[in-house]
Amino acid sequence: MNGSVSSWDLSVGVDGPGTRFVVFTAGCPLRCRYCQNPETWRMRDGRQVPADEIMAEIGRYRRFISVAGGGVTISGGEPLLQPRFTAELLRRCHDDGLHTALDTSGLLGVRATDAMLADTDLVLLDIKSFDPATYRRVTGGPVEPTLRFARRLADLGRPTWVRFVLVPGLTDAPANVDALAAFVAGLGNVERVDVLPFHRMATGKYDRLGLRFPLADVEPPGQEQLDRVHARFRAHGVVSV
Repeated sequence: MNGSVSSWDLSVGVDGPGTRFVVFTAGCPLRCRYCQNPETWRMRDGRQVPADEIMAEIGRYRRFISVAGGGVTISGGEPLLQPRFTAELLRRCHDDGLHTALDTSGLLGVRATDAMLADTDLVLLDIKSFDPATYRRVTGGPVEPTLRFARRLADLGRPTWVRFVLVPGLTDAPANVDALAAFVAGLGNVERVDVLPFHRMATGKYDRLGLRFPLADVEPPGQEQLDRVHARFRAHGVVSV
């Protein structure tokens, strides 16, 4: 089975626990204004790679990532744009005893079968805003499919880390943060929320691709603002990092 893949790499601390082998699939239905990987937007820009090739590459690092308490993360782009390929990788890694993580916006959560999720030890779920109007401004898409997927993960008892990018003037409204915190607190399966401060480090990528970075003039949040957001999550009994 082949899939359209942008790249793969090793990472520590941002794609799940421990040292991770991360597969970046190609293709994404959203256009987030702060996207850090514009090179993954279109499936046709990826390379057609057999699952066997990726598994062989993972095998080269298996001992290292296992000793480091890590595993394999399927990311993107949006991996659920290629559900059969993603399910194949998750199944084979899970059968090999590797910790597996699925990094998704949840927009295409209906494409994730229960069998795929059973092979997924951790879901990294990006909830980019709780307010529907803000979500559409951030991504160009609707938030409700993501929230439905979050509820389904809770019903299945799948361990989940929610990730929320804090963008001054865009996602930082107190009502938006409080609503997201209350929603997460009611799920029961979310182990933590990663509050990710917006940054502009992808500006060079956009330049090389002949694209304009939409938030080039937005300043990253300061520590005081981050502390306020963490306090709101804690007030709802939610662990945030």
